[in-house]
Amino acid sequence: MQRSISSSKNVYRNIIHYQKPPTAPIVPPKQQPCEVFINHRGIDTKKCVAGLLYNHLRRLRLQPFLDSKNMKPGDKLFDKIDTAISECKVGVAVFSPRYCQSYFCLHELTRIMEAKKKVIPVFCDVKPSELTIKDNWRRPKHEIDSFQSALEEAKYTVGLTFDSSNGDWPGFLMSATEAIIENLIEVEEEKQQKIIREI
Repeated sequence: MQRSISSSKNVYRNIIHYQKPPTAPIVPPKQQPCEVFINHRGIDTKKCVAGLLYNHLRRLRLQPFLDSKNMKPGDKLFDKIDTAISECKVGVAVFSPRYCQSYFCLHELTRIMEAKKKVIPVFCDVKPSELTIKDNWRRPKHEIDSFQSALEEAKYTVGLTFDSSNGDWPGFLMSATEAIIENLIEVEEEKQQKIIREI
């Protein structure tokens, strides 16, 4: 009996002191910068318009950003989103009936506009005239003014409309994708022309 206890202790000691042989460190693949930032109110459109558009763009090997898909526990919310916005080439603002109730939606939209990104508005189940801001967050006036300015600029940008109750989902995805690709091409052409001018 004494021997079995002693041998058990030895086995346990060996387990504690066991070290794995050295291996190459695991380096996660570098995440590609996003090309298309999808700004949306999750509770309204994450499982329909925004989610479907994200998946469709991924299948086309574009690099879309959707908070629920690209963020993980531990990420700093504003840092991750602000980085994605600064890296993106095109923003898609999916407006829905409760969009303007979200501080985060308006913050993202304002950052997109301030960064002078191309923006494609998608008016989903809402008319541009129905989008208004009510300050329920008690934020400083200059911040609310910035939100209002960004919203007005987006409302007066040519976009897409979609009625989810009787809409043509494949047709919408096709139209949205074509608009996104056209804008991505324009951004690349402008970038190339800028490089040529600087040479």
